[in-house]
Amino acid sequence: MSTVLEFPVQETLQKFFGFDGFKGNQEKIINNILNGQDTFVIMPTGGGKSLCYQLPAILSEGTAIIVSPLIALMKNQVDAIRGFSSEEGIAHFLNSSLNKSETTQVKKDVLSGKTKLLYVAPETLTKEENVKFFSEFKISLCYR
Repeated sequence: MSTVLEFPVQETLQKFFGFDGFKGNQEKIINNILNGQDTFVIMPTGGGKSLCYQLPAILSEGTAIIVSPLIALMKNQVDAIRGFSSEEGIAHFLNSSLNKSETTQVKKDVLSGKTKLLYVAPETLTKEENVKFFSEFKISLCYR
């Protein structure tokens, strides 16, 4: 089970996402995840699924791995969270769209503990160099 950092949930919601409150069952889902309970969530498009894993990832020690097959969606999610955070390295994606120096910077940010959310493509998980890399830092949560 991951260690929860010192930020209250409501304060983190406001600070990193700019929201004053939760939609629907988000708060219950987030609390389940923070309490280490396996949680299966089905929500409609626009229902707030991303927040249900992003907020616990920020509150937990380590880096969350989010598996997504769509590069455009990864970029959208990273841009959105960076839009509210003063920490550019808080979220990254690691996929074939990055050049070598960009990949090196992502890995440096993850290893330094700066990155809380790392979006990866499914094929990224099978590359030997990435499997080794994933063993070098604490993974807080994993979502697919």
